[in-house]
Amino acid sequence: MSEPIDLLTGLATTRAIRRYLDEPIPDEDLSTILWHATRAPSGSNRQPFRFLVLRDGPKATAAKALLGTAFRRGWAAKIGADGYTTGSGTDPGSPKARSAATMQHYVDHFERIPVVVLACLVRYRDPSTSEGASIYPACQNLLLAARALGYGGVLTGWHEMVEPQLRELLEIPDGVALSACITLGRPAGRHGPVRRRPVDQLVYDDAWGAGAAWARDPDGTSFTSWQRFAT
Repeated sequence: MSEPIDLLTGLATTRAIRRYLDEPIPDEDLSTILWHATRAPSGSNRQPFRFLVLRDGPKATAAKALLGTAFRRGWAAKIGADGYTTGSGTDPGSPKARSAATMQHYVDHFERIPVVVLACLVRYRDPSTSEGASIYPACQNLLLAARALGYGGVLTGWHEMVEPQLRELLEIPDGVALSACITLGRPAGRHGPVRRRPVDQLVYDDAWGAGAAWARDPDGTSFTSWQRFAT
């Protein structure tokens, strides 16, 4: 069991974790993680989110195999499209190359990930751009609860490549959206401060593009070194 952390520390240090130890998550911890996920807000408090947990059962094993194939295919396409084999990607010590190595390990070992969670949304109206507001807060709660207990995870979307096969295998009704695929486990590395763009590039005051003088990064904040975004 890791040392307890306060909420703000959890928010600032919950990294995307893609390397896991070969350890199962005990039922008690998994229950705690999912309980906190279900405390999230949703539209009209309908709680349309459902979590389909895949561990080591026969259907879970088959689903992980489907997902592993999809994730390897997705990553293979992304390597070329995002330039991971050019520029700084050719330097093994660069952030870009290290990120690529982590992703390669992730997809190569997908079937061994201790827990995979399919975050689902039971639709009660026609699909809309706002429906994510009733599922993604629960996903973030899940990741923060995992962080609090010493686990790590990451939210992904490459399950879409094999969604029809998953639906058939896992008997998911047509009216249920597969909104995200979350992987969980005990980190092989560690959590730590996340690196993002400076807050004054992301927060405006009173009008679009207007600087917010009061929006400051705390002392010691680390920033992302791989700037892929336009200012």
